Amino acid sequence: MKLTPYASLLTLNTLALDAHCRWLAEVERIDDLPQLVANPELAGLPRLVLGGGSNVLFCDDFAGVVVLNRLKGITLHDEGDHWLLHVAAGENWHELVCHSLQQGWFGLENLALIPGTVGAAPVQNIGAYGVELASVCAYVETFNWQSGQLERIEAAACGFGYRDSIFKHACQDSHFITAVGLRLPKAWQPVAGYGPLAALGEQPTAQAIFDTVCATRMVKLPDPAVLGNAGSFFKNPVVTAAQADQLKQQYPHLPCYPTADGQAKLAAGWLIDQCGLKGFAIGRAAVHQEQALVLVNLGGASAMELIALAAHVRDSVEQKFGVLLEHEVRFMGRSGETWLDEVLS
Repeated sequence: MKLTPYASLLTLNTLALDAHCRWLAEVERIDDLPQLVANPELAGLPRLVLGGGSNVLFCDDFAGVVVLNRLKGITLHDEGDHWLLHVAAGENWHELVCHSLQQGWFGLENLALIPGTVGAAPVQNIGAYGVELASVCAYVETFNWQSGQLERIEAAACGFGYRDSIFKHACQDSHFITAVGLRLPKAWQPVAGYGPLAALGEQPTAQAIFDTVCATRMVKLPDPAVLGNAGSFFKNPVVTAAQADQLKQQYPHLPCYPTADGQAKLAAGWLIDQCGLKGFAIGRAAVHQEQALVLVNLGGASAMELIALAAHVRDSVEQKFGVLLEHEVRFMGRSGETWLDEVLS
């Protein structure tokens, strides 16, 4: 394990914000974790686990320990009707999707090109084009910081919801994700009813779905290596069916999708676009010109510029549509996670 004091986080977050942390710990083996717990210099300090840094906005320097998850390894188990992949949390998510497709283990193709690591996937319950991690997750393996023991949490106990799980709440500070179990059916069936996938026909191949998802995302989403961003900045808002019907009457072209609980999910990007905010900038922070759901760092943006931009976007949508957007990107303060309103107050 490598332990570095007063480390820069500039290259460790895709928004390219120049924040620092008190300590940076690079974890490459599970045995490193008890050492972190036992280190007296780190005792009592706040702790933040970071994978690809693709879903975090550092509002300030972090006055604690940033733990980089660099655990690697993929193990395959044959369960008869399914393949079970046991994947270390530090593996790159998109590289896992590519590897699975090459091996003929289908079921992850809709989730191609989602940035970040495998360990981050259950935290947000990542999802795209009609598929969520929850639909393929068998379990999440964790290290309990308090007990010092490894614990396997079955998928049913993970509290998966829309961009949500227990790892954002009850287990956020107590459990470090070390691996994820993914159960993929051998009798694979395509999920191709969403967006551009519908044009592929009734029985597209997994490769065709993968290619279409990649092509679509590459057109819509800027490359963080070229233009700092954290992907989709806001969640797609869920409203009551009555509110959705009222909005549809006023805005007939409003994208609207029914949810399992009888509510309706709206497209946040469309709402932002209708406010005329594509290309709108505050300082060096801007709404992306092609995809309104993405806020970008044009180069040298400060955290406060991005925060002010996020507030302007949220307030504009609420004023026009009466719909309150919630940021999907995690806001990180000096001692832990915070929220837009807390930063502004």
